[in-house]
Parts: sequence; C-alpha cells; structure tokens
Amino acid sequence: MQPTLAGVRVVEQGTFITGPCAGMMLADLGADVIKVESPDGDPYRAYQGGQYSPHFQAYNRNKRSLVLDMKLQGDRALFDGLVSQADVYIQNFRPGTADRLGAGVQRLQKLNPRLVYCSISGFGSSGPYVDRPSYDSVAQALSGFLSVVVDYQRPQFLGPALADAITGLYASQGVLAALVQRGRTGRGCHVEVSMLEAMTHFAVEPFAAFFALGQTPTSADRPRLAQAYILCTADERLIAIHLSSLEKFWQGLVAALDAPELASDPRFNPRERRIAEYETLRIELSTRFARQPLEYWVRRLQAEDVPYAPVNRMDDVVRDPQVAHLGIVVPVESPHTATRGVRPAAQFDGSRASSVTAAPLLDQHGEAIRAALGRGESWPEPGRK
Repeated sequence: MQPTLAGVRVVEQGTFITGPCAGMMLADLGADVIKVESPDGDPYRAYQGGQYSPHFQAYNRNKRSLVLDMKLQGDRALFDGLVSQADVYIQNFRPGTADRLGAGVQRLQKLNPRLVYCSISGFGSSGPYVDRPSYDSVAQALSGFLSVVVDYQRPQFLGPALADAITGLYASQGVLAALVQRGRTGRGCHVEVSMLEAMTHFAVEPFAAFFALGQTPTSADRPRLAQAYILCTADERLIAIHLSSLEKFWQGLVAALDAPELASDPRFNPRERRIAEYETLRIELSTRFARQPLEYWVRRLQAEDVPYAPVNRMDDVVRDPQVAHLGIVVPVESPHTATRGVRPAAQFDGSRASSVTAAPLLDQHGEAIRAALGRGESWPEPGRK
C-alpha cells in the first residue's frame, strides 16, 4: 500500500512529547519527517540516562534525525534549505523561542508560503499565563480534565502523559486539516494548539453536562451513569464491565452471577435506581466477583453477552488473541532497540502497517542530509536504515 502521506515533507523541532507526538502521527501515515535536534539532542533522549530512552523511542519512530546548531550561520542556512522545500513545520517551544532561533512563523512562511506551520504551547501565544512553564500534569489540572478522573479522597495522577499525547494528536489533526485547505488555496497557514485548549476540548462531554445542567461534574459521574465497574476476582485480577443503558446487559450480568434475586431487588431496579445506588451495587458486585477467579468470570460474562474485559497488563496485551489477529504488535526495524512495537491504529482499504522504523540515534541521518543539500540537491530521499 502507498502510505497515505507519501511525499509530504515535515521538519520537526520538537522536544519531549507534544511536538514529537504530532510528528510521529504524520510519520506513521507515511510522511517523511526530519527531526531537527540541537547538539545535545531532544532532552527526552536522556530521560533515564544515555541518549536513547524508551520514552524518546515511543514518540520518535519513523523519523530521521539531523543535528543543527541554530547559532551557526551554516546550520541556519541548511535549516532554511529544508524548510523552503517542506510541507509542514512543527515546534513546541515556549512562546518567543522560535523567533529567537530564526524559526518564527513569519520568517518561515516568507521562505515558503505553502508551509503549514504548527506551533504547540502550554497556554497559547498570549494572555496572562503565556510565560508560565507547562507540563502534562499542569494542563490536566488547569483544563478541568483531572477533576473528572481523580478520586478526591485519594488524589493521584493517571499513569500515562495524557495531556502531552492528546495535544500532539490534536496538533496532527490540525496539520492534516491545513494540508487539505492548502490543496484548495495553494497557501499554507499557521496552526496553533495549546495543551490547555486540547484538554478542555478533550473534556467536551463533562463541559456539555455542566453547561446544560448547571452542575459541576465529578469523577464519579461517568462510571455511575455508564454503569461501569472495575472488580477484583478471587485470584486478585481485575475485570471491567460496562452495562451502559441497555437493560439486556443488566439481565445478562444477573444471569452470569446466577443471582435472580438481584433482578427483583428494588435497590437496583430499574436502571435509575442502579445509578442512584451505584456504590451499594459496586459493593454487592465486588463481594460476588471475589468468589471466583478471572477465567470463571470471563466464561460466564461472555456466555451472557455482557460487555467486559480483563484489566490487561502489558504482557497480557501482547498475548491477547484479538491483538494478534489485528497484527497490532509488529517488528521494529532497528539493530539498536527492542524488536517489537505497536503499529499505527488506522487501516486503509484493509491495509495496515506491518512494521515500524525505530526512533533515530542522535544525528543518525545528518551526514546524508548535509551531503545531499551540499550538492545542491532537493530534499534528500529518506534512507531510513
């Protein structure tokens, strides 16, 4: 299959997660992404020591690496040569930094009027918070998102850097929309995405509930309304069930539990009572699920067509038969990293990625790129090995 973004050229000056994630999403779709790094490299490279942390690898696959010192005139000229032929430029510097480096939007779009320029920031390019530093946890908290996922009695962050990655996803979506627009107008545009804007939009459902009902949502609302539960089994595994609003799923759960008394219990019938008595029902279900091991409940729930899933650990996921059927885990083309990775999610006409190329070593492709541009050639073809 021809990659969907084949021929799209991207210059990324991203660090940590938001910018690199946006670049990776485009690279996963077939864009040729050259990651421009400082001589010290993306700081995420050294997140756990060395210059090739797994955290860096996660968001920088399918790219090439070129080291440029933007203080040097020769490197600035090489950077300009790349940008003049690029379709997209991505940066996630703090506001004002790109201009100081000679990579501001006005300068680069003057070099290349067709350039889609993507700026990613914490709080936007102006306003009272413009000079504040922002990280994943800050954006989760300020946007309201954290308030609808955190337990106020035992507050702690969720594991993954959600705000960072979600902002990168929104940025890549904005870039794709701008490329479509350029196809109509022939001109690029300036795409701006802040972490604050991305996370408030990601929380669109609780905001809609707040505006409609005038009540401030909490982390208990969604599981209560969706009738979703995480329960511990006799072998200390966790299983998730989601009853939704369909009565048949409640009836299926009652049958799986072999507990007809629940079907007539006025505390839990009809559905509105289950919502009101969510905590009471959670305790009731917890007691019952603790009597049998996970595999028992998997068989029972599946037989009754109840929406469920074991709470898989990473090692469980890579052995899961549906994951194997979908080919989600694929080989990583690299002699210097793990041999497996997770492929891009989208399929096109039934085709999907069968491998990914590992994140580059620092300046891994610098010599080849410099040589091609030094010979007066156009944007050098990728030698992704």
